[in-house]
Amino acid sequence: MLMSNPWPAAAFRTAAGGAFITLFGVATGVPWLVLAAGSGLLVYNLSQAYRLERWLRASRRRRPPRGNGVWGHIFDGLDRQQLQQRTRRTRLVRLLRRFREGANAMPDGTIVLSAGGDMQWWNRLASRYLGLRWPQDRGQRIANLIRHPEFAAYLAERDWTAAVKIPSPQDPRRTLEIRIVPYGDHQQMLLARDITELHRLETMRRDFVGNVSHELRTPLTVLQGMSEQLGEMESLDAEELARPLALMDQQIGRMTRLVDDLLLLSRLETERPAGERGTIDMPALLTEAVDEARALSNERHSIALTMDESLGIDGDRDEIRSAISNLLSNAVKYTEAGGRIDVRWFAAEGAACLAVADTGRGVPPHHIPRLTERFYRVDHGRASRDGGTGLGLAIVKHVLSRHGGRLEVTSQVGVGSTFTALFPDYQRVGDASASTVS
Repeated sequence: MLMSNPWPAAAFRTAAGGAFITLFGVATGVPWLVLAAGSGLLVYNLSQAYRLERWLRASRRRRPPRGNGVWGHIFDGLDRQQLQQRTRRTRLVRLLRRFREGANAMPDGTIVLSAGGDMQWWNRLASRYLGLRWPQDRGQRIANLIRHPEFAAYLAERDWTAAVKIPSPQDPRRTLEIRIVPYGDHQQMLLARDITELHRLETMRRDFVGNVSHELRTPLTVLQGMSEQLGEMESLDAEELARPLALMDQQIGRMTRLVDDLLLLSRLETERPAGERGTIDMPALLTEAVDEARALSNERHSIALTMDESLGIDGDRDEIRSAISNLLSNAVKYTEAGGRIDVRWFAAEGAACLAVADTGRGVPPHHIPRLTERFYRVDHGRASRDGGTGLGLAIVKHVLSRHGGRLEVTSQVGVGSTFTALFPDYQRVGDASASTVS
């Protein structure tokens, strides 16, 4: 708002007052009145200047002192300017707060860098990903805190059109994609994105392609060899055809199982669980699965089933059946003839538990965390001889995940292994009773 100019009126009042006092002094013969009036005006102005200086220097009051005349206009003008500045500062603080809230809500770690690479500000994700501390690390050079060789080379090249991937200094298991974006007056913004899951999926994709190629190469090589051998035979009789046809049938079955398991695993990973699920009759399903395991064992193992017939779970019966069949078939395959397999269905620690314990070779501790990976095998040679696809436990893990469960593995080399599927969501469907089927 524009202020009116107080000086014309002040000059007029001063001139009029001075003229009146001078004329009055001359007319009455008292000239010292002029000197007294001038001195009074000087003292008044000095007092107002003192009030202003003291308010600027020492006063804690927000508003300036009050005054009259020109000084009143000066004090009011300062008051208005202060109010405008406070309003502008409040708007800037709100804008800065919104900027920080927006930056903290970003899915990437964000660091504002100066032209020299000094860190001026960063959001919470940057602190979590890179281990930065506010305000201790403010003003530090980013190159002094992130010392990964690839990041140092990325900074030195100053070709920031691409990004660099490095492990997080805070957590080596986390993979970060870092990109620097120039902006403003020779400033840069560093963006750190967590691509751990994407990196894991990319690694899985490469491993998957390599493993599938490897798994299919063996049966295809056998089929090709048998085909060439049959083509070179001049006369074929039933006895000569028996072994090649058996091998071909075996390898065709292996490829069929591999394709079926791959399709099932793909469906488990990509399709959403069914919205409506019925209560599964676990005793009937377990009895059926154990009968199939006994047929697969061909009386080479002792298989016992103990179950609490009152326990039931909601879910997809076919998926649960596939998980149980994979656990039982693994126990049969990796347990020597004459061994024992115990299957138990019981409630413990707030969950329904399906435990499959065998007296097989056992699994070394360093292999256990990777057992549910695709195509991961502890003994590659034996797995190939037994015709396994290497996808069974991966299927079990995904089925349990879709039903809110998890898989626990305990094993001791030379003693055996226990694979336990836990279902936290279960219900009692009848009276608690346990039955044992030998």
